[in-house]
Amino acid sequence: MPLFLALENQTVRKSFWLGWLAGTVYFLGTVHWVTNTMIYYGKLPAVLSYPVMMVFVVYLGLYVAAFASLFVFLRRRTTFPAVLSAPVLWVSLELLRTYALSGFPWAALGYSQYLSLTVIQIADITGVYGVSFLIVLVNLAITRGTLLLRNRKFHLFSWRPVVAVFLLVALDLGYGAFRLSEDKTSEPPSLRVGVVQANISQDVKWDARFRQETINRYERLTRDLVSQSVGLVVWPEAAMPFLFEEDKPFRQQVIESVRAHRVPLLFGSPAVTTVGNRLRMYNSAYLLSADGQVMGRYDKMHLVPFGEYVPLSTLLFFIDKMVEGIGDFLPGDSYTVMTLPLRNDTQQRAKASAGKGEAPSGFDRPALCGSQQTCGGEMVAPPKVATVICFEVIFPDLVRRFVKDGAQMMSTITNDAWFGDSSAPYQHFSMVVFRAVENRVPFARAANTGVSGFIDRTGRIQKTSPIFVEAALADTVRLRTQTTFYTRTGDVFAYACVIMALSMIYAAIRTGPKGEEFSYA
Repeated sequence: MPLFLALENQTVRKSFWLGWLAGTVYFLGTVHWVTNTMIYYGKLPAVLSYPVMMVFVVYLGLYVAAFASLFVFLRRRTTFPAVLSAPVLWVSLELLRTYALSGFPWAALGYSQYLSLTVIQIADITGVYGVSFLIVLVNLAITRGTLLLRNRKFHLFSWRPVVAVFLLVALDLGYGAFRLSEDKTSEPPSLRVGVVQANISQDVKWDARFRQETINRYERLTRDLVSQSVGLVVWPEAAMPFLFEEDKPFRQQVIESVRAHRVPLLFGSPAVTTVGNRLRMYNSAYLLSADGQVMGRYDKMHLVPFGEYVPLSTLLFFIDKMVEGIGDFLPGDSYTVMTLPLRNDTQQRAKASAGKGEAPSGFDRPALCGSQQTCGGEMVAPPKVATVICFEVIFPDLVRRFVKDGAQMMSTITNDAWFGDSSAPYQHFSMVVFRAVENRVPFARAANTGVSGFIDRTGRIQKTSPIFVEAALADTVRLRTQTTFYTRTGDVFAYACVIMALSMIYAAIRTGPKGEEFSYA
């Protein structure tokens, strides 16, 4: 709202600078934590880290600058109503930020509503972009109403856009209430899952002297979960301080631990491959069955620029000389959905108790029989799970593709120790809420230092851990049973906004300058 008020009757040029200032201040407040990574883990001197951070923030501010200048441009040259042009432009630029220069859709406007469950249910149609659209609309309506009152304009015609916006809000709230009520009455299959937060300091994470202590800590925390009858345990990104496929003694130790607990394990570990004469790595996740067999491996597809690889490395060859710890990872190329195997003893007991409607340890009865009392003596297909690693969860379409390929439950494994004790771990966690709502799929999140926890199909946060403490959390997640409009079609809403924005801009260019001032009122 303050930005809209500042733009009233401004020129396009002045609007660009006002928007740039607003965007720079906004992103300075939301991503200032990048300096923590550069200084403490990249060993980049503070005298360089802060200017680098400011360059990044100023770049992100350009998106708000583009919004402000284009908005005023359209207001001066066309008769398109502001309640249409403003949200359409904003969503178009958020979509552009999702993909431009590898993409950084962090702190999109819609994420501010992650605790407003009724408001955000519309995301199963529009994605997070629909919530951003609504926020811009409401702020514009309040701005217009404020100016109408200031100018003492009480004619009903002048208030029609404001009324229309709040009717749209009412429809959104009605849809959200319906979706939440519908979910309460459903009886989907469910699975009891545990997540481990070992809180391994980044300073010692890859220290060979601390390797056994790391493994011991994970085993100890996992034992706490096994006693709670979980059917799956999830460890964080790169949980193992060794290469799982290459280091046989430690690999065998993990396998024996899984066999002893008789619970499947999903965990992160780097994988190595040879490309030409060079060794390259994947950031991978493995699923082990209860008897220690590797049931699947997923290789992270969307890598972190300047963290896991250097973009345009032939031109920016000096970057990895300035900053320590930049990896040389390869991206994966497959949306891997893994089938969660039931334990052998579980299968036998399930068949024996099928006629009684009983469920094996780790699985609620609906996981085997739905709402029926018996399974007819036959085993229901095991759940299908998928995982995304760290940064990937902030990309809506990437997560959507796993669900479209059959995932009934999603996990996200990460190591947010890089961010330090800042707002970043909480921001990162909040974005998972929208991935759950968009696809009506539950999430289990295992983070090395937190925030770890569970989010249900409606986006409700069920359990969380504090950051920088050891934690072992268990919860029952209700599996996905429906395919949402968003899962089927993706970001059609956002792309429709792009088409509309481009059409408006084209019409404004064809019209030519009018040189008139504008007012919302």
